[in-house]
Amino acid sequence: MEKSRNYMEAIWNVTYALQDSGQMENGLSKCLTILAQTIKCENGFIWMHDDKAGRLCIIAASGRTDVTGISVNDNQGILGRVYREGSIVTIDDCMNDTRFKADEDEETGFRTRNMICLPLRVGATVFGCLQLINKEQGSFTDRDIMLSVNVSALATLDLEDKGYELHFDTDRKALISLRDVKKSFPSGDSTITILKGIDLDIYEGEFLVILGESGCGKTTLLNIIGGMDSLSEGTLTVDGKDFSHPADHELTLYRRDFIGFIFQSYNLMPNLSALENVEFVAENCENPLSPMEALERVGMTERAGHFPAQMSGGQQQRVSIARALAKNPRVILADEPTAALDFQTGQEVLMIVEDIVRNQKKTVVMITHNAEIAKMADRVIKVRSGQISSVRVNVHPLKAAEIVW
Repeated sequence: MEKSRNYMEAIWNVTYALQDSGQMENGLSKCLTILAQTIKCENGFIWMHDDKAGRLCIIAASGRTDVTGISVNDNQGILGRVYREGSIVTIDDCMNDTRFKADEDEETGFRTRNMICLPLRVGATVFGCLQLINKEQGSFTDRDIMLSVNVSALATLDLEDKGYELHFDTDRKALISLRDVKKSFPSGDSTITILKGIDLDIYEGEFLVILGESGCGKTTLLNIIGGMDSLSEGTLTVDGKDFSHPADHELTLYRRDFIGFIFQSYNLMPNLSALENVEFVAENCENPLSPMEALERVGMTERAGHFPAQMSGGQQQRVSIARALAKNPRVILADEPTAALDFQTGQEVLMIVEDIVRNQKKTVVMITHNAEIAKMADRVIKVRSGQISSVRVNVHPLKAAEIVW
């Protein structure tokens, strides 16, 4: 009896919150808070569909987990199923349910134990999804589901009545675009598929971080972007032109002039000085920077005559960055550039990367396992099992000096 009264009170409070709130997002967040507190769940999310991008984006949330700017593909996972089929999905044990991967989130450490996800719909039209995560005790009951259905219906009516448009920066130029990119390798009598359909745009002047555990496919993805590996299926577009299967001379020019590389292991020539390492790359490019200017940008002019064996790991990485800058490329790809460095040296390297993006206006794509580094990016792409599991837009990226790990 008391639970029924609490649920009826929740419906009334949700109705009032939607009518009273000046901003739609505030009203929806209040709805989620009321719903989550009544059912006793840790988190609640409302996902809205972006028709142009084909993604579900969080527009309202309750709980302590920061989900600002997160979006997911509308045809993947539980959310994709709920949106596409318009069905309700309840999972009582995510760890042992094959429909859901309950891995710990790389950025927040959050782990999903149980969840309910239902469509936001009016008639046959589905606008998005309402999701509740981690009920504190027991499984979701029929009453929980009914309350969630009623709240989602009220939220959907409010969305339809007031109108809601997702506002994304769609005017940025995509330098590189991947569509349904797959990569497979033969293994004996079978085939191993590493990338399972990647859709990704890399925008001019952005800092993009790709996160993922070992073996998820992020290095393969970076290699395809950099022209060091070929795709098996799908399309790769570079500067508006199809680059899915380039000729050898096109690939050579692309790697020489369009892309700069920063490697985890520096990859400097041991028998050449810092300046000579940079000169070797610069003299083969179409429109290079002065090698000394490149070294100056990374604070290594005083070490120009030193050989790699005479430099610390951080200094070698600075030379590696100078070598990439000397090509004057459109895009710089960085593969775990701080992984072999201590915190202080790694932070210094990140400050250089920050300067490259913010002041020198280069596009930087970095793969890393360090979720703290992702906080300074414009966007964070999470790769899981060969697919992009989520995209996060950092509205207020941190400065490199603020990053701690």
